[in-house]
Amino acid sequence: MTIRPASSLSVSVDIGGTFTDVTLLDRNEGSLWTAKVPTTVADPSIGFMEGIGQILGNARRSYEELVQVVHGTTVATNLILEHKGAVAGLLTTTGFRHLLEIGRHDIPRGANLFSWQKPKRPIPPDRIFEIDGLLDDVGNEKEPLDLAAVKIAARRLRAKGVAAVAICFLHSYANRDHEQRAREALLEEWPDVHVTISSEVLPTFREFERSMATILNAYVMPAVSSYVKTLEGRLQEENVAAPLLLMKSNGGVAGSGTIRREPVQTALSGPAAGVVGMCCFARLAGISDVIGVDIGGTSVDISLVKAGVPRMTLQGRVGDWPLTLPMVDINTIGAGGGAIARVSESGVLSVGPDSAGAQPGPVCYSRGGTEPTVTDAHATLGHLPSTLLNGAMTLDLRAARAAIDQKVARHLGMSVEDAARGILAVADNAIVGAIRLVSIERGHDPREFALVPFGGAGPLHGGALARLLGVKKLLLPPSPGVLSAIGLLVSSLRSDFQQTHFHRPDDTDLGGVASGFESLERAATRWFAEEGAPEDGRSVRRLLSMRYQGQGFELQVPYLCGALTADGMSKAVQQFHQLHESLYTFRQDEVPVEVVTLHVEATAALPPPTFKELPPSGAVAGALLRSQDVHFADGTRTTPIYDRAKLGAGAQVRGPALFTQLDTTILMLPGQIATIDGYGNMIVQECS
Repeated sequence: MTIRPASSLSVSVDIGGTFTDVTLLDRNEGSLWTAKVPTTVADPSIGFMEGIGQILGNARRSYEELVQVVHGTTVATNLILEHKGAVAGLLTTTGFRHLLEIGRHDIPRGANLFSWQKPKRPIPPDRIFEIDGLLDDVGNEKEPLDLAAVKIAARRLRAKGVAAVAICFLHSYANRDHEQRAREALLEEWPDVHVTISSEVLPTFREFERSMATILNAYVMPAVSSYVKTLEGRLQEENVAAPLLLMKSNGGVAGSGTIRREPVQTALSGPAAGVVGMCCFARLAGISDVIGVDIGGTSVDISLVKAGVPRMTLQGRVGDWPLTLPMVDINTIGAGGGAIARVSESGVLSVGPDSAGAQPGPVCYSRGGTEPTVTDAHATLGHLPSTLLNGAMTLDLRAARAAIDQKVARHLGMSVEDAARGILAVADNAIVGAIRLVSIERGHDPREFALVPFGGAGPLHGGALARLLGVKKLLLPPSPGVLSAIGLLVSSLRSDFQQTHFHRPDDTDLGGVASGFESLERAATRWFAEEGAPEDGRSVRRLLSMRYQGQGFELQVPYLCGALTADGMSKAVQQFHQLHESLYTFRQDEVPVEVVTLHVEATAALPPPTFKELPPSGAVAGALLRSQDVHFADGTRTTPIYDRAKLGAGAQVRGPALFTQLDTTILMLPGQIATIDGYGNMIVQECS
């Protein structure tokens, strides 16, 4: 998997709901090319190759020159969200057949306490088989495993048309022997079935969450494995010898072999890449605290970065189901550019979560869409030029206006412009609510952060969102519409290894904790070798999940003291107290603290790209293309349109203004001013 040192050409592909974003980077020269092609929904691999072919043609380069192909995929995400995964079965310990149905007692935020119903489980009870055999919580065998029952279950599941099987036995995080032997017996009986075991996917305690992670891995495994195989086949047909790396939910990339075994690791692949790209350009701009707002065609993904480090979580969810794997903490809502606006019978305007997607898309795209969307509202108000994608797509502005008139304005008894502003106001306020969830509700004041609006539609909303939140600074990277694709190129290889290991407060012997870390680090070393990770870029970091004795949840703190010692553990405990106080406003120094789970974060830095600095130029006139009428809250204004690519470092533009580029359109409101920095970042602030 190691990149050939003599080569420097890398390509990344991020497949979204409407467009497939492609970025080509010459790492040595710093030359960067971007492209957008329509997403081919029926077979995303077609758009994948079309995008690569188009961008290589634009750069006058060949497939053979590629040394790295990086991909952010939504295959697993969509399978989970749409409940369209494989027909799967589960082998579990006797007595746990109805574990999924029982689940947890809590209900989602915002749900009605009296009407909420548990979502349909990915595996119904008739495809769950109990197997005799029992381990205790430290891995000692209490009852032998019934291998004959495993083979009987295999035959019955096969007869039910099952394509993938998850195996999750009680306390297997402490000893994986029963699960491994059950897998071997299952494959002896049924060699071509996809099998996944919990001790490899999530070797931690809490049976429901561990079962769900293992089941979701099995649920998406056939489709993701087939998709990855198809991509590799298409690349080989074009004589591409470069390795295929895929983005994981934790913000790192891994090879196709890892993803075939653990496809559920890609559940937040695309959004995680956007966060990585955002961190890169925020660092170039000298900004350490940012909130990302990634607005695509279907969804809006919100993330928070403090001191240059993305917030991570072990309490993630994908759709209706929990997924407690390490992932970038992202809050997602359905309010993207394709979100459909509707008026209910009672006269209430709603926007999303239903989306027009890539097909038929917004009305103004002229692909058969008839329902007005957020993008149509922007088009109606003059926030978009008449063509997109450097003239490759012509917008039908009259059709967008007519759709809003017929479906929204007439029902509400208002002008088309007021209706369009209403659509945007509903969407913006929904996004603000999602931003507050990752900031204010977690102890962060959004006014102390810079806002980074990206994705195809993000730069149209950034100015309004900043004013609603009281944020003083906007950061717009050079190519915000394809930032996720750029994030793929600046990512590192990364994998997380974890193991539940209870260390009681009254136990002064740290030998078990030390051996647990050593075991995880050996697994990390094997993974480095499998990925061909550069020797000089490898690093591992130890983390501890800790809690007050008797607590029902844990907080994760890094172990920063090298070798494991009593003094180092004491410092980790103090970190835990401080973190608990910052999150919950109190600490309990008198209560013993216990270690629950050990974590090792393994990363390997890939050759970093070099981004060209812009030549200094304060000239603006050469970038002016034309002007058009734009409708703002205080009336219609004739607004200049600039070609952003022609603005040099130091250039300043006062709003209102529109900036066009291949991947997006930027709307700057009256009273705002934009400055271009040395790396092409646009910094937008309120005029003093």
